[in-house]
Amino acid sequence: MSNTPMAASPLTRAVLEIDEYASGLGWDQPARLFALVDTARLRVQEPALAAQLGLGDDEKETAGLTPIEQDEVPTDKALDEFLGTIAWPDAVVGCALTVERLMLPPSAEAQVPEGLNEKKLAQWVAEHPDRQEVRMTVAVLRDGARDSALRLREKDAPTEVLTGSDLVPSLAQALAATFDD
Repeated sequence: MSNTPMAASPLTRAVLEIDEYASGLGWDQPARLFALVDTARLRVQEPALAAQLGLGDDEKETAGLTPIEQDEVPTDKALDEFLGTIAWPDAVVGCALTVERLMLPPSAEAQVPEGLNEKKLAQWVAEHPDRQEVRMTVAVLRDGARDSALRLREKDAPTEVLTGSDLVPSLAQALAATFDD
């Protein structure tokens, strides 16, 4: 999982590592949740786990984040409801989520029929000719830092991944809320 740019911030590198991991699993995958832990702290406090994750002592990187995949995200509960049930231990400095969704271009907003319930709206979007399948990887840190990566299914290449801190603000906000006391 280390084809990510070294010049990027630790959070951006973690987001791109997770995107690369999810890409290797292929499309049509369930949402995946990750704890982000300080790599140097992990090596010191949990050497066996660090070794299991392939984080040897000989690595020079000291300012990094290690994503650790959590148990499966339940599919029988709305994502926002599930995120509302999460509480992280102090050792977790951030978290990330990767999820696939259908997206429409802004030009399609005016075409949305009024009065559709959530299920019918999802069906309408799924049948729209301009829909795009997108994988979103969003990460937040306890200190408020955010980053995300978007990958379109039709442009499924590492060079086509869009990154930025404000690409999916509502999901970033929901993830940040998992750190609220």
